[in-house]
Amino acid sequence: MQKISIMIPCYNEEENVRPMSKAVVELLGRELPQYDYEILFIDNCSTDRTREYLREVCAANHKIKAIFNAKNFGQFNSPYYGMCQTTGDCTICLCCDFQDPVEMIPELVREWENGYKIVCAIKTASKENKIMRFLRTCYYKLIKRMSDVEQIEHFTGFGLYDRSFIEVLRNLDDPTPFLRGIVAELGFRRKDIPYTQAKRAAGKTHNNWYTLYDAAMLSFTSYTKIGLRLATIMGFACSAISIVIAVAYLIMKLIYWDRFAAGTAPILIGVFLMGSIQLFFIGLMGEYILNINRRVMKRPLVIEEERINFEEQNGDNYEI
Repeated sequence: MQKISIMIPCYNEEENVRPMSKAVVELLGRELPQYDYEILFIDNCSTDRTREYLREVCAANHKIKAIFNAKNFGQFNSPYYGMCQTTGDCTICLCCDFQDPVEMIPELVREWENGYKIVCAIKTASKENKIMRFLRTCYYKLIKRMSDVEQIEHFTGFGLYDRSFIEVLRNLDDPTPFLRGIVAELGFRRKDIPYTQAKRAAGKTHNNWYTLYDAAMLSFTSYTKIGLRLATIMGFACSAISIVIAVAYLIMKLIYWDRFAAGTAPILIGVFLMGSIQLFFIGLMGEYILNINRRVMKRPLVIEEERINFEEQNGDNYEI
């Protein structure tokens, strides 16, 4: 019997973990009874009662597993690590807040049965804040134009991944993985399925300006070269303009020396302009260097504090 793995990352989801586990178990039993299953929750060091409730659902159903991280390892490392710990013939990733519809699981599995190794759920509409939706759309359009690698618009990681692709992830050895880019760059035959993202069922989102900026810069510095190229081009252009202005200023000063008194304003404006351009590109290059630094340090994706219901399958556990 083939097995489906459901991987659910969570952080401070005390209101959602029990309803989510119940919804997934009932759906799998009703819609996909021909498959065995496992449900893996990976908790990113929650500070509420999430872990207490996870212990309860794991005690009630030994097909539900849990990994408790020793600390919060970020929004990318924890789900990626969880995917690599699954043992099913395919792995389905979805968020614990019900924004990723549980009802789509059978549709994802049907496309997998049709031969697709990766099935991506694409947000074609969302009930989130319209301003955030617009900003996300602009970001996806921008990164798609700048990247040398195909970028999947409005793909958050929700989807199905064949075991063969999970093996690719296990062997990738990337300490700062960006799953959305990896799927586009290294993925197999893929099927995209549209869906409307629902509102969060309970609790509040943990995304803020910093986490969204971190995600954007990880994508930008991992899959684009345009920032560094733009710095080089702008440097040449500003140097050329400065030389032209300097020569023109010198000629006008020599010709109209008795009438030409430009004062210090042009010099000050030029200094501030060049300084701001330099600071911008120094910061941009710093983001690239930070990305490189994270990768060369080779730190582990996650440090585990505890595992639940893995005892029966010790041979199937994976360390990366």
